[in-house]
Amino acid sequence: MNGLMMDYQLTLPAILRRAETYFWWREVTTQLPDFTYHRYTYADFARRAKKLAVALGELGVESGDRVATLAWNHHRHFEAFFGIPASGGVLHALNMRLRPDDLAYIVEHAQDKIVIVDEDFLPLLDRVRERVDVERVIVISRDGSVPEGMLDYEELLESADEERFEYPDFDEGQAAALCYTSGTTGRPKGVLYSHRSLVLQAMTWTMADTAGIRQSDVIYPIVPMFHINNWCQPFVAAMVGARFLFAKPHFDAARLLKTIEEEKVTLSGGVPTVWLSILQELERNPGQYDLSGLRGVIVAGAAAPKGMIKRLKEDYGVEVIHMWGLTETAPLATVAAVPADMQDAPADEKYALLSRQGYPIPFIEMRLRGAEGFAPWDGETMGELELRGPWVASAYYENPEAADRFTEDGWFRTGDVMTIDERGCLELQDRTKDLVKSGGEWISSVALENALMGHPAVAEAAVIAVPHPKWQERPLGIVVLKEGQSATPEELIDFIRPEFPKWWLPDAIEFVDEIPRTPAGKFLKRALRERFKDYQLA
Repeated sequence: MNGLMMDYQLTLPAILRRAETYFWWREVTTQLPDFTYHRYTYADFARRAKKLAVALGELGVESGDRVATLAWNHHRHFEAFFGIPASGGVLHALNMRLRPDDLAYIVEHAQDKIVIVDEDFLPLLDRVRERVDVERVIVISRDGSVPEGMLDYEELLESADEERFEYPDFDEGQAAALCYTSGTTGRPKGVLYSHRSLVLQAMTWTMADTAGIRQSDVIYPIVPMFHINNWCQPFVAAMVGARFLFAKPHFDAARLLKTIEEEKVTLSGGVPTVWLSILQELERNPGQYDLSGLRGVIVAGAAAPKGMIKRLKEDYGVEVIHMWGLTETAPLATVAAVPADMQDAPADEKYALLSRQGYPIPFIEMRLRGAEGFAPWDGETMGELELRGPWVASAYYENPEAADRFTEDGWFRTGDVMTIDERGCLELQDRTKDLVKSGGEWISSVALENALMGHPAVAEAAVIAVPHPKWQERPLGIVVLKEGQSATPEELIDFIRPEFPKWWLPDAIEFVDEIPRTPAGKFLKRALRERFKDYQLA
């Protein structure tokens, strides 16, 4: 017997209609390159997103056609996030920081039909189009001047008749967006999200035990739109009517703090390196910034050091919402939390819990696979994490060669080595490619990095494996010191010594001026491994 409930489809156009109907008065803000602001309402946004959907249809976009974007964070890109799926097309946000060869591969593999591009990236797109043909290019320009043969975004919207737009009635299983993995191990792989998966993901962000996003929030993501659809936050903001602040992603801590203060931001998000640089700016200029309105910061993309979480909370009153996920999980899978019966535990115990990857959000299931089968949940035994759930990929787009990332019974192999304690709390030990395997035993580079970054003189730290004639590999610490601070390798190793077995400790520490980063701001360990590949341990 089936229930007698309506078969209501969970789609992104349903979120657009909600934003237009109930939050028409709420503001959407874009910080322009000169640090002035463009402001309009959700009513303006919805009208323009619908006109874009009409225009794309007139250009021949049909259900399932991929429409790419190559643009900064701004209100026009926000319009594309809804206008493209509302046309029946598939949103494909491109990473402008990739090499032209990699970008061309992605555009060709996705078979993008149309590209919406900021004029800043026309030279990059020209290099891509030398190898890949797309039918149409729509240019977001400052003054309306576009190269011959291309279309101007504003003229296109101006000519579109909003009255021709009808909210589509398609199945929630239809493809809505396409993102590609970073390609750190082989070619980038496409993850094709359904409307249902994105709507369900957006709903989880509003739960009290995740980010608790609400209408009263002012959300400022310090993450590019191409990074897993801006962590799904544009869809969340439109669903609840939160004020959304777009700005070109950058790592100028002083400017970020000034923006947070001026625009009364309540919730921001970025990778840990962003917040580490912000902490350094706060320490250099005590009392200069007012963070009283900032209720929390979302940290994802890499493990959050315990010391960073503690300092943000105790020194500046800012809660860290530590999340973990992957492109394949759209992206949210787990959130760090302190269980109800540990609310009165010592502060350091709670910070240790908040620095872990935490507990799966509802409907995400997990298991741990070790070398000899499923690993126990004892908080000590390491294994590769496997996941399943309604917004977890079941396959890669047009990539049968990567089928081994999915188990025969339908679980996704994450490539992350974890431990799980008896309550189900995850702790990231490493990516499989970043583990240090010394004498046949695994050493977690993440745990060592987080411990090193707890030293008051350390700004950033990374740990990589270097060859060793006896033990196969040993850990090498690579450290950036804070401005005006000093420390010796011996001091740093002694600082973390109480936390680890002797054989885990780095054999050496090297000091560098900076640690290379990926386009998303994560540490680029591949570059470090290349730099230190011939390192000789004493």
